[in-house]
Amino acid sequence: MRLQHILIPAALCSLVAASAYSEETDHYRLEKSADGYVRMDTRTGAMSICEERTGQLVCKMAADERAAYQDEIDRLDNSVKALDARVAKLENSLSARLESQLPSQEDFNKTMGYMEQFFRTFKDIVKDMDKEDGDSGKLNQKT
Repeated sequence: MRLQHILIPAALCSLVAASAYSEETDHYRLEKSADGYVRMDTRTGAMSICEERTGQLVCKMAADERAAYQDEIDRLDNSVKALDARVAKLENSLSARLESQLPSQEDFNKTMGYMEQFFRTFKDIVKDMDKEDGDSGKLNQKT
């Protein structure tokens, strides 16, 4: 019974140690190339060019596309920040503040009422003028 209490924790410890070793060995991937080796960091994607010199593997950082992508991301991030600042400046400008002071719905309805009253009055005036022209036109025809 005591043997089981010792063997089970020991087996668990060895599994944990093997798992940690496996993660460490999977951190980098090494591939043979025409000039030597290419080493890739599987966690970050960074790549290195490696050569064998005097029995040792010597690696140099590779100029990969990841750095170019990061430069483009940084450039676009700066551009977005500049545009945000410009939009904020434009929104706070005098013309933007004047444009934002539109009349209320009540003011709009009042103005529409004035316009309706004006056009009705104008229409009545035109009708009266037509009647006057019609009456005078009938007189002219009778003569």
